[in-house]
Amino acid sequence: MLPNFLKQRAYLTPNRIALISQGTSLTFAGLYEKAKETARKLSSCGLQAEDTAAVLLNSRAETVIILHALQQLRVRTLFLNHRLTPAEMQYQLTDSGAKWLITEKSFREKAEVLNETATVIQSEALDDLPAAGYEERAEFAFEDVCSIMYTSGTTGKPKGVLQTYGNHWWSAAGSALNLGVREDDTWLCAVPLFHISGFSILMRSVFYGMTVYLMEKFDEKETAKLLKSGRITTMSVVTNMLQRLLRELGQERLHPNFRCLLLGGGPAPRPLLEACAEKNIPVFQSYGMTETASQTVTLAPEDSLRKIGSAGKPLFPAQIRIVSDGKVCGPFEHGEIAVKGPNVTIGYLNRPDANQKSFRDGWFFTGDIGYLDDEGFLYVLDRRSDLIISGGENIYPAEIEEVLLAHPDILEAGVIGVEDEKWGQVPAAFIVTKRAVQERELQAFCETRLAKFKIPKKVYAVPALPRNASNKLVRRKLLELLPS
Repeated sequence: MLPNFLKQRAYLTPNRIALISQGTSLTFAGLYEKAKETARKLSSCGLQAEDTAAVLLNSRAETVIILHALQQLRVRTLFLNHRLTPAEMQYQLTDSGAKWLITEKSFREKAEVLNETATVIQSEALDDLPAAGYEERAEFAFEDVCSIMYTSGTTGKPKGVLQTYGNHWWSAAGSALNLGVREDDTWLCAVPLFHISGFSILMRSVFYGMTVYLMEKFDEKETAKLLKSGRITTMSVVTNMLQRLLRELGQERLHPNFRCLLLGGGPAPRPLLEACAEKNIPVFQSYGMTETASQTVTLAPEDSLRKIGSAGKPLFPAQIRIVSDGKVCGPFEHGEIAVKGPNVTIGYLNRPDANQKSFRDGWFFTGDIGYLDDEGFLYVLDRRSDLIISGGENIYPAEIEEVLLAHPDILEAGVIGVEDEKWGQVPAAFIVTKRAVQERELQAFCETRLAKFKIPKKVYAVPALPRNASNKLVRRKLLELLPS
């Protein structure tokens, strides 16, 4: 058990700035009071402990207050990626059993589709609601579920990852032991709050007593200005964000106060790391996932060029090993990456099959393939087999293939990621058809079924797809079918 996180932080450092967003700031005491006030409003709507409430909100101060209010009520928070289609969201609402959907006017059209699945509460209307009492929790149990985030698998429907208060605590502790914590730390959050990378920053803020500077969306001009000002010490990015930031900086450098750029979303290309080194930008490459409540392996800047392509070593509370055919691999032997630690999820919601497959003897088997070198540095070879990482978003080919195969004229479909200058990777589809299907027609078919970033940017009609002896699609061989 730990004390009620926000209440304890408001008691310890009440006047320290918790949040800066869109020109306004909140102290921890102010954040706590607003969270309690919002909790009373939500309580009047009927929200109770152990309920699940979905949030479909932009990254604003009001969203942070709502998220903390749900924790005060001990309501599980289901984070909805606002880039998903209503059909994709509806599956998550139904699967999680979410009774409530807290959203805002900008998502009105999607909310109208979802209001038959869950009771919709508009954030703009909260002030007009009556207040009701609720039981304030003095303590949080490590094993209680705090949040649910869905992650697609290589097969089947997306899975709800259960993240406990203990997962978030140990994730923050591991990061603090690695990066350190300073009294003047301000973490620039320009990654979405519906991703674990964004939400983990909010949790660390309360644990550390650290200021979060929240951007509604990433803007390289504003980011460069902030990083040159000396007001920011830490920031989380994916490769595409870092590339845009470097172009914006040009010949200029960051303020000496800036001490950590935490880079996720896959290994960084060597020229990018060299460009950062020239500007003395301290890049910490990392490897993590929704199931590990953010980073679980990190590469320090002093090793970034010496260990090019490596994700680093595990954070202090975590362990990693490489397993192949049930045996632990030695240095440089390829196998599945398995992780262990108190930051690892307790399991997938309503998925005993996936839990049985992924959890063995206390270890979580990630489905990623990699190896450890002779110094214990992790190298990731395949992100969850065929995972596509596009602008920091995880895209799984099987999900797209399932939609393509729903088209009446498509017999077979295979999807891979192809290189893209702007996004790193984008999906490309290979199809076997009954009749000729135009690329634009197929993209239009996908638009009502898939988020925009998942829609194949290129479609290739081929006579047959590469398959192995078991008749399983061999996606890596699809690359050989690309036009030269």
